[in-house]
Amino acid sequence: MQSQKYYPQGSTSFSSVRERQQGVILTRLFMPKVKTNSSAKKRFKVTGTGEITFQKAFKRHILTKKSKKRKRNMRKAGVVGSANKDFVQRLLGLK
Repeated sequence: MQSQKYYPQGSTSFSSVRERQQGVILTRLFMPKVKTNSSAKKRFKVTGTGEITFQKAFKRHILTKKSKKRKRNMRKAGVVGSANKDFVQRLLGLK
């Protein structure tokens, strides 16, 4: 005889989670949630063209010793480079 598997609401997904309930082990099958990294969603924005931008660092304090040109360039949004783009997309849940 074949053993019966428990599919909640007719779901046929494949990852299983074992639960204990008063000594009885239940196996439920469902897809895991895909969570966005909370710190990444605060630090990065996706533009309309698909580029990922961020605010440049070192512009919060100790500004008197930095030149006007340096502070002006830090105002502009930075663009995530191609080497890190896949990693940041995964953090944001885009991949």
